[in-house]
Amino acid sequence: MPEDLAGPLDRAVRALLGVSWGKARAYVESGKVRVGGQVVTDVTARVAPGAAIAIDEHARKARRAELADDQVLHVDAHIIVVAKPAGISTVPFEAPEDEFREEQDTLDARVRAWLERRRLVPRGGSRPTLGIVHRIDKETSGLVVFTRSWLAKTSLGGQFRRHTVEREYLAIAHGVVPERTFRTFLIENRGDGLRGSSRAKTPPADAREAVTHIEPRQSLAGETPGVRATLVACRLETGRTHQIRIHLSESGHPIVGDRVYIRHYSSPRIEAPRLMLHAAALGFIHPATELPVSWSLRLPGDMQAVLDRLAGPNGADRASGPDEPNEHARRPRPANPAKSLESVLKQEHGGAQRPGPASALSLRQRVRRDR
Repeated sequence: MPEDLAGPLDRAVRALLGVSWGKARAYVESGKVRVGGQVVTDVTARVAPGAAIAIDEHARKARRAELADDQVLHVDAHIIVVAKPAGISTVPFEAPEDEFREEQDTLDARVRAWLERRRLVPRGGSRPTLGIVHRIDKETSGLVVFTRSWLAKTSLGGQFRRHTVEREYLAIAHGVVPERTFRTFLIENRGDGLRGSSRAKTPPADAREAVTHIEPRQSLAGETPGVRATLVACRLETGRTHQIRIHLSESGHPIVGDRVYIRHYSSPRIEAPRLMLHAAALGFIHPATELPVSWSLRLPGDMQAVLDRLAGPNGADRASGPDEPNEHARRPRPANPAKSLESVLKQEHGGAQRPGPASALSLRQRVRRDR
């Protein structure tokens, strides 16, 4: 591996073969690429200089990974809440017609397969019904809810459109990030080919309002003197494509590991195995019980490792005070579903199926209480 190609595996494959991004990622994800003799299917895996890369177009497709039981936080007759790992799309990627793309290993496919294995399928053995009401980026980890009934599809779809769903992300961003609220209008092309905020006094008709509330949670000293980072909580009022990434980047604090919204960042870049963004909390009104329910999910191992690395051997200053609880590393709470939700589960499923850390408190109330 030439030194100038060291970095993400998909970039190296694209450069070596002279193919499109879609084809390069398809080669990796289908198990046709080996690094150091081992099959690697993660397109964001970092490749070191001098590493041996072998590409076999005729190699058998890698076995599809399955959704583990501990990745299912909650399931009932109307919804299923899961922990999405980084490196997998929520739904299949829509590629141009002239571009080869075979992306069958997606989160929704894994969820359907899990439901089938658990025999939680409609009568007659037909394919499990699964509705998509939101999605998170491929390189982002965290909480995703799918709907299993028309009632849930209608209810949650409306909640997302009205921006009443509580969503909080954790991100590691470059520099010292202050507390602030971003309210901009996003457009498809801000002038450099990327999505971004419109700078016009009157936003164009196709611009969409995006609101993100940023709160610093932990100041990170970094590995290099003068190169600092911040763990931030990002609460969304809207859910536009790449909203958090755009707002942080345009403020001069791109997310660590971002390979798109960082091209104009002139300060030293902090290395990470993938985009350091995690959907840590999710809350909404349950479509059947009409009670507020919420879930929280601790940082995954790869993101926690980067956080620990940047904090250094002596840790780092807490942005919200040294005596407050370590919110970002908190484990999910024990299950505590409301009684009416338990009744729905018993009536329609014959019992709860691995209920996750649900709570009758709204997400905002819970976050305030924990501070």
